[in-house]
Amino acid sequence: WENIPTELSEVFGTFYLDMVDRLGQRTAQLHLALASNVQDATWRPEEFSTLYQRSVYQSMRSLTRRTFMLLRQNMARVPETERGQVERLIEQERDVLIRLSRIMGPKITSMKIRIHGDYHLGQVLYTGKDFVIIDFEGEPARSLSERRLKRSPLRDVAGMIRSFHYAAMSALRRHTDDHPTDAEFLHPWLEAWSTHAGAIFLQGYLRTLGDSRLVPDNHAHLKTLLHCFLMEKAVYELGYELNNRPDWISLPMRGIEMILEEPLEKQ
Repeated sequence: WENIPTELSEVFGTFYLDMVDRLGQRTAQLHLALASNVQDATWRPEEFSTLYQRSVYQSMRSLTRRTFMLLRQNMARVPETERGQVERLIEQERDVLIRLSRIMGPKITSMKIRIHGDYHLGQVLYTGKDFVIIDFEGEPARSLSERRLKRSPLRDVAGMIRSFHYAAMSALRRHTDDHPTDAEFLHPWLEAWSTHAGAIFLQGYLRTLGDSRLVPDNHAHLKTLLHCFLMEKAVYELGYELNNRPDWISLPMRGIEMILEEPLEKQ
């Protein structure tokens, strides 16, 4: 993996990174299969439109405003150790919306298709050599009609990339329950692993898609879409954790911070 610093590749090894690349390939093959039935209108891929881009932003904006309102109203449920980070994040709501609004920029040449809809590491089975993708019911919180809507396949990609971050940070939490003094040392290594694993997954995915037109071939547009879907996923996770596991909200909050730290590109 030529883009990974030597000190990281020596620590990570190649086995898991090879598997992440293969998962990217299998994800692309899944999307190509889901987009292959051009005869049936229920499955036929459809092009993006500027109206569709605007509707996606409006959905993202509504989710963000609801989630940040929920955050303000439930500060008492937030662990004291996380309240400073929560207060800083609340002040960045406008920055989050600005990032999401970039999806309304120039018309993006891409496709929307039927996707998995609830894609993460828990939805793939490792056989010892390869992966089997399971559970095509879609996001449980959505209605059946919503689950059947065509969406950008990059939503599935964003879900898996966020899952790498969750897997790394969950492992850190389990380890530091018994070894709390290790947290400061291990955190940057695990965050680096999740970042590079996501990049390798994306490389395998894009290489396998080739010139299928399912995602933009314009790098800036591809990055805009992926960042918007990553942000949307992290905001969704923030609301979920606040409602169900308040002591876990630092994970999606860090995900939001990481996206905000990415430099903006000219579209």
